[in-house]
Amino acid sequence: MTHNNVSILISFGIYLLGMLIIGFIFYKKTKNLSDYVLGGRGLNSWVTALSSQASDMSGWLLMGLPGYAYLSGFESIWIAIGLAIGTYINWKFIAKRLRQYTEVAGDSITLSVYFENRFRDKSKVLRTVSAVFILIFFILYTSSGLVAGGKLFSTVFNMSYITALTVGSIVVISYTFLGGFMAVSWTDFFQGMLMFFAILAVPIVGMFKVGGIFNIINNINPEFLNPFTTADGNLIKIIPVLSLLAWGFGYFGQPHILARFMAISSPEKIKEARRIAMIWVIISLGAAVLVGIVGRVYLTPTLQQTDSETVFMIMVNSIFPSAFAGIFLAAILAAIMSTADSQLLVAASAFTEDIYKVLIKKNASERELVWVSRITVIIIAVVAYILALNPDSSVLDLVAYAWAGFGAAFGPVVIFSLFWNRMTVKGAAAGMIAGGVTVLIWKHLHGGIFDLYEIVPGFVLSIIAIIIFSLMDKEPSKEIIDEFNRVKNY
Repeated sequence: MTHNNVSILISFGIYLLGMLIIGFIFYKKTKNLSDYVLGGRGLNSWVTALSSQASDMSGWLLMGLPGYAYLSGFESIWIAIGLAIGTYINWKFIAKRLRQYTEVAGDSITLSVYFENRFRDKSKVLRTVSAVFILIFFILYTSSGLVAGGKLFSTVFNMSYITALTVGSIVVISYTFLGGFMAVSWTDFFQGMLMFFAILAVPIVGMFKVGGIFNIINNINPEFLNPFTTADGNLIKIIPVLSLLAWGFGYFGQPHILARFMAISSPEKIKEARRIAMIWVIISLGAAVLVGIVGRVYLTPTLQQTDSETVFMIMVNSIFPSAFAGIFLAAILAAIMSTADSQLLVAASAFTEDIYKVLIKKNASERELVWVSRITVIIIAVVAYILALNPDSSVLDLVAYAWAGFGAAFGPVVIFSLFWNRMTVKGAAAGMIAGGVTVLIWKHLHGGIFDLYEIVPGFVLSIIAIIIFSLMDKEPSKEIIDEFNRVKNY
C-alpha cells in the first residue's frame, strides 16, 4: 500500500471510529421504540436541516450527479433546479403541518402509523400496503448506497469491488444497529457539513488547476455549457426536461426525509431549519454539477458510462495532498452512510411497527420491538448487499427508481391527507397502490416505448385515484373532520 493510501486509510479510520462512538452513545440512551425510530421528537433546527438534506442527497450528490454532468453537461442543471424547488415546497408547506398532524393524530412515530391514525383505519390496510412499498423501494435505495461505497473503496484503495462493498456495508449496519434514530441524525449532521465543504472545495480548486473558468470555456464544447442542448448539440426536448424537473415531486413521499420533520422538537423551529436546508441544497447541487463540468476538462482520458461516477474521487486523489484527500474522500463515505443508515432505519421501523406488531405479535414489549428493529436492519442490509454485487450498477439509476417509487406512492397521499378533509381511507389506499404500482410497471416500459420519468405518471395517477375513490366513499366522520380542523387552526 502506498504512503498516499495509508494517509487516506487513517483519515477513513478516524472518521469511521467517530461515527461508531456516536452510535454507542445513543445505544445507551435508547429505551423504547419511539426513541429508536424517532428520537423522542428531540431534534434541533440545525440537526433537522442538515440530517434531512444529508440523508436526502446520499452518494449520488458526489457520484451520480457529477457523473451525469460529466457526460451530459449543463443539461443536468434541470435535475438540480427540480430538486431545489421540491426541497423548498416540502419545507414550506409540508414540514410544519406534518409535524403538527403526526403529534395530534395519536402521536404517530412512523409514516404508516400516521396514515392509519389520520384515517382511523381499523383494517390495517394502509399500514400493511405502505410497509410493503417501504421495504421494496428502500431495499433498492439502500443498494444504491452500497454500490457507491463499493466504487469508493475499490477506486481509492484498488480493492476488489466485493471486498470494498463488504467493508462499507458492515460499518453502516453497525451504528444504525446500535443507536437508532438519534445516532443516525447526529452522524448525518456531521456528515452533512463534511459533504458541503468537500463538494465546494473540489470544483473551486479544480478550476484553478486547469487555469480558471475562462480556460474551461475555451477548452470545452460550447454545447456542453448550454442547458437547452444535449452534449452533442441537439436541442433538448420537452419530455426529458420535464423528467429531470420531476425529481422535485419525489420529496413529498420520502419517508426518511419526512421522519426528520416529524422528529423536530417544535413546529416553530421549522422556519429556521428551512433556511439552513435551502442554503445547503442550492450550493451543494450547483457545486455537484460544476464538479462534472470541471472534470470534463481536467481528466484525460475521458471516462465512459458508469465510470463517470468516479469523477469526484479521481479529482480528489489527483488534486489534493493525501491528508486532505482522505478527508474529502471520507465525505463520499459520509454521503453514502448518511442515506443508507436512514433508509435502513425507516425500513426496519416499518417492518416492526406495521407488520411484526400488527400481524405477528400484538403484545410485544418495547424492548422486544427495539431488538426486532435491529435484527431487521441486518436482514434488509443483507438483501441490499446481494442486489449491489454487480459492480456495473449505476448509482443514479438505482436512486431514480427508488425516488420515483416513494414519490408516487406516498407523495400525493401525504399532501392530500394534510390539506383535504374529504379524503378517505379508500382514497389513501387507492392512491398509494396506483402510484407505487405505476412506477414498478412504467420503469420496465421506460426507454422502450416512453421517454418520461416514471414518477410523473405515478404521481398523476395517484392523485386521480385519491380523488375518485374518496368521492365515491362516504364522508369522513365528525371525529376525523374535527381533528383535521384542529391541526389546520394549530
